[in-house]
Amino acid sequence: MEDILHHQSSQFDEELGRLRSDVLRMGGLVENQVATAIEAYGACDPRAIEETIARDQDINALEKQIDDESAQLIARRQPTAVDLRLVFGIIKIVTDLERIGDEAKKIAKGVRRICAAGSQPTQFAPAILHLAETVLVMVRESLDAFARLDSGLAQKVIVDDNGVDAEFKSIVRQLITHMTEEPNTISMVMDVIWIARSVERIGDHAKNVGEHVIFIVEGQDVRHRRLSSNGGAV
Repeated sequence: MEDILHHQSSQFDEELGRLRSDVLRMGGLVENQVATAIEAYGACDPRAIEETIARDQDINALEKQIDDESAQLIARRQPTAVDLRLVFGIIKIVTDLERIGDEAKKIAKGVRRICAAGSQPTQFAPAILHLAETVLVMVRESLDAFARLDSGLAQKVIVDDNGVDAEFKSIVRQLITHMTEEPNTISMVMDVIWIARSVERIGDHAKNVGEHVIFIVEGQDVRHRRLSSNGGAV
């Protein structure tokens, strides 16, 4: 991957380096936002709820900044094909990171509604928290894959999303059964379902980041393809 990271123009190298650093800084904010949203769910913590919601503004601002930097870099440097892959990959990655932030905010708002109604989502916490912890690892590994331009780790993230999807479907089945047996909990359980959906969507966006990393490193578009654990299409 030296062709991606090193160029004849040292100034171009520096600009690309700053761009990659900004993406990782945004990723760190997003990862922390997801962790705080999970904390809010587990503890009905008002501080964590409001912190998760407020942080979304910083993430949105970083997305715009990185998009602007990317557009300016393309206009000034007219990068070659391999460098364009990196820049276009970055543009796509920050879009998915911003959407992860949106889903974290949705989780926090759902928790706020549940807690404001005097309900406690704790009886469903073990399943939701297990799913969320799995997804948080996916987010972290997708960012590590980008930082190291590691297509193997990116493939792992993509494959891991299959387990998240299966676990989410199992949780929804359990929640629907609970609503059927206890109709008075329908409003609260619906909020829990939407929280679980947001967690599952975060996994989808982490998978997307993995796909973008593979595009950057290998020039392959693996979107809409199912990958096996060894990285091959199935």
